[in-house]
Amino acid sequence: MKIKKQFLFIIAILVLVIGCKQASEVTPTKPVTLRNVYEDAFYIGTALNTFQIDETDSIMAGIVGREFSSITAENEMKSIQIHPARDTFNFEYPDKFVALGEKYNMFIHGHTLVWHSQLSPWIRNIKDSTEMAEALESHIKTIVSRYKGRVNSWDVVNEALNEDGSLRKSVFLEVMGEDYLALAFKWTSEIDPKADLYYNDYNMANPEKRQGAIRLVKNIMDKGIKVDGIGMQGHWHLNTPSLEEIEKSIVEYAALGVKVAITELDISVLPNPEDLVGAEITQNFQNSEAMNPYTKGMPDSIQVKLANRYTDIFKIFLKHKDKISRVTFWGVNDGQSWLNGFPVRGRTNHPLLFDRELKPKSAYDSIIALKQKQDKQSN
Repeated sequence: MKIKKQFLFIIAILVLVIGCKQASEVTPTKPVTLRNVYEDAFYIGTALNTFQIDETDSIMAGIVGREFSSITAENEMKSIQIHPARDTFNFEYPDKFVALGEKYNMFIHGHTLVWHSQLSPWIRNIKDSTEMAEALESHIKTIVSRYKGRVNSWDVVNEALNEDGSLRKSVFLEVMGEDYLALAFKWTSEIDPKADLYYNDYNMANPEKRQGAIRLVKNIMDKGIKVDGIGMQGHWHLNTPSLEEIEKSIVEYAALGVKVAITELDISVLPNPEDLVGAEITQNFQNSEAMNPYTKGMPDSIQVKLANRYTDIFKIFLKHKDKISRVTFWGVNDGQSWLNGFPVRGRTNHPLLFDRELKPKSAYDSIIALKQKQDKQSN
């Protein structure tokens, strides 16, 4: 009897040891977040304002660190903020921004080195081509040098095209001619040859502008200067642009041999004035009840439309994940979105995945479920 008890005791110990060993070999399940679910497809990014860079709100900070694998500074690296005077650079928030990305082990994207808008007045007032070239080269090289090896990619040139694909008559084009485009990429690559360099613009699914962007990038590459990617700003709507044009644009840009990033993604649920042109921020139209119908929140029907629109778009992204490097939402939550003030000031828009209370919307659940379903089917 005593031997039998000893035998049973030994068996129990063996079962316990084997069970513990098996448990230790099980990989802990990662939390279901955008960052984790899409980690094998492309980076999922967001744009941060100063409030979010400071991590003042712990709930907001948790969402940023948990949900996103890439960040872009919404405004703090633009000329008027980072280089307000010829001999003055303001690196306080860009430094904090980069440090935040490093803290959460994120892909860090710099936005933007050359842009006609939100441009420091001292640069705008330069009329001599040599002086402009020297100022632009100094601007680019000073900023890129500071973050060399830390900022992973840059929007080198932003919004240099008109809607018909021709070059915008910016101060850079007027003073330096179109050489400013290639020089900007050249100067950036000289300082940090390992950083990915992008041309970024809105309405990039429009056929005429698409052809203009292809010409622009090809002209730079033909000079032996590297361009690593094209950024398609996703300031889109519930019905436009068409899914066909979005997909066609991704394919045609990738055919240049460059990466495609979906940048500044948000989907407006509000009506827009008929004479609105693209995402040119200088446009401003009068507010009205008809233009601002969802001040107390989105109806369920619009929630569904927004979720379906994001799902349809992400199906295209996943289909072409071999071409896409990064998908970046232009903001964390609806309350932060620039679309509350564009193109009509004072509106209440609902274009992102998190609402004003920082709760995930149906659109968030939909694109998570989409990827999980595809993963399950492929296993």
